[in-house]
Amino acid sequence: MGGPGELDGAHHAVVVVGGGQAGLAMSWYLCRRGVEHVVLERHSVGYEWRERRWDSFCLVTPNWQCRLPGFPYAGEDPDGFMPGADIVSYLEGYAAAFGPPLHEGVTVRRLRRTAAGVFEVRTSAGTCTADQVVVATGPYHDPAVPRLAERLPGDVTQLHSSSYRSPAKLPDGAVLVVGTGQSGCQIAEDLHLAGRTVHLAVGSAPRSARRYRGRDVIAWLDEMGYYAKGIDEFADANEVRLRANHYMTGRDRGHDIDLRAFALQGMRLHGRLSDVAGTRLMFADDLASNLDRADAVAEGIKDSIDRYVSARGLDVPTEARYTPVWRPTSPDTDVDLRAEDISSVVWSTGYHRDHRWIEVPVFDGRGYPTHERGVTSCPGLYFLGLPWQYTWGSGRFAGVARDASYLDGRIGLAGRQRATDEVRWIAGTPTETYPDLDWLMSTETAGAGRG
Repeated sequence: MGGPGELDGAHHAVVVVGGGQAGLAMSWYLCRRGVEHVVLERHSVGYEWRERRWDSFCLVTPNWQCRLPGFPYAGEDPDGFMPGADIVSYLEGYAAAFGPPLHEGVTVRRLRRTAAGVFEVRTSAGTCTADQVVVATGPYHDPAVPRLAERLPGDVTQLHSSSYRSPAKLPDGAVLVVGTGQSGCQIAEDLHLAGRTVHLAVGSAPRSARRYRGRDVIAWLDEMGYYAKGIDEFADANEVRLRANHYMTGRDRGHDIDLRAFALQGMRLHGRLSDVAGTRLMFADDLASNLDRADAVAEGIKDSIDRYVSARGLDVPTEARYTPVWRPTSPDTDVDLRAEDISSVVWSTGYHRDHRWIEVPVFDGRGYPTHERGVTSCPGLYFLGLPWQYTWGSGRFAGVARDASYLDGRIGLAGRQRATDEVRWIAGTPTETYPDLDWLMSTETAGAGRG
């Protein structure tokens, strides 16, 4: 692993930005082919899992899905769910296993492509250049907190889910959790199990059963080929990429998260948080429909498993279908913070992407990088580790290897093409969309002098 001082003024065949699971997977393939490269990591290996997860966090996917290239899970609990500390150890062990050219503590501040067709990478440790660049920084950059948070009283403790650690770290009193994606539901459960009074603003995220007909649902879907299905096989590909993940948990060896059961146990469920006025919290009257839609998705997954079992004549246990254990009758749509003793708010409202440091026109109107399997329209620039980059597993331990392998092939092809282009226009015109301007101008100037 290199030091920051080695970067300034250097040129590299490939620069990989980001040293998480995606960046390390990319480096593994490049190392295997002997491609000269560096991996630039703002913090350290495992930082996101170490510093932006709560104390009781576990993977939602089973350990057997941890299959980084050259380093599949080899522990004694393939059907278990790694806690945060074990995830960090897994990544650190991966880096130690093959020794990537990793530079930790280096922030990339600017990326641009010069007229000569090379990339200029400006970092906190100086400026280097590269023939090709892989952006492997993932999708979770800046915590997203809605502007209505500014209207809450100043004495209410507010934090994003990325900063939540444990119930004991919050002041006494009830807690409002906003958002029911995986983080929101799991944090609400964490608080609930600790005996805290929890108010949960329920959004439109879908849910899934943890197990069905004798197996983990993820194992069923994997066998059914769902996780190998490419984004190009969906009619609504752009919408698929933006969908929330199904909520369930790997805690305590994994189980369903049933918000209706939590309500029976005293958790206060509300619809989507729509406004804040002084000490008043106003919620949309959509709790019942949000719960129904989440259940419908879970039951739809079971329908697909049933069809698969039937079509193949599999001898597996039958299982009774889910019956809602609670329904809202008169949902609270107007709640007073003081009356309910709500002292804290946890915003489980996702993240914003931040690619402002990339000065290359490869983004759509929403700021999403336009690509085909990670390959952008700019020659030599790639993305890796995005959700649904190509399959469901693209942004996860389960599928990032497949995407990294694909990009490795494209990087190799582009490298060979670049070497061919060094023979100046011997067969006509270069394959770039524009020539090497510095070389062209120098030859034209020489020609003008000879005249």
